[in-house]
Amino acid sequence: MVQQAKRSATTVGAILASARQLFIERGFAAVSIDDIAAGAGIAKGGLYHHFRAKHDVFEAVLDAVQAELAAELGTRIQRIEGHRSPHTIATNLRIYLEAATQEGLRQLILVDGPVVLGWERWRGIDDRHFMDSIRTGLVAIMPAGTPPEEIEAATRLIAGAVAEAALACGAAQDPLAAVQLHCRLLETMLCGLQQHGSGSHPD
Repeated sequence: MVQQAKRSATTVGAILASARQLFIERGFAAVSIDDIAAGAGIAKGGLYHHFRAKHDVFEAVLDAVQAELAAELGTRIQRIEGHRSPHTIATNLRIYLEAATQEGLRQLILVDGPVVLGWERWRGIDDRHFMDSIRTGLVAIMPAGTPPEEIEAATRLIAGAVAEAALACGAAQDPLAAVQLHCRLLETMLCGLQQHGSGSHPD
């Protein structure tokens, strides 16, 4: 059983490695199950033993890529000296957006992702990997004693803003310039949350 599990894990790894390279190079629509199986060195039937359809392979690849980017983000956060601030949070978001808008990953994450999986499922993967880091950042910068429901609302607002920024940057003619613009404005938003007081209202 152990050997079978190892062989299965090896096969799945080969499938995902093949699919990742092909999806990045060609885009989802231009890749077939036969292409993925050939790249993994297995028969098409072997692929279907582990995945029901190309859509499921794509979701697994996207989830793995987002997990890698989230792990890199977590490592950067741990290396931050001193307290987290709007600037450090915006800087980390900038680094993530720059990675996500690189040629290849941009196609996978920002172009094909929402189309292939649908907005809700695409956001679900994004939230699963990045929501906690956004939440902990907001807890660090918002005033002590901020009610949990306000922390949660702010977390969803910033997560939504980052998702929209990612799509806009991915579609921009100059993605890096778009990243700089959006992150500058995100930092302004974060500064506003840092100064927010419970029960405060606009005039």
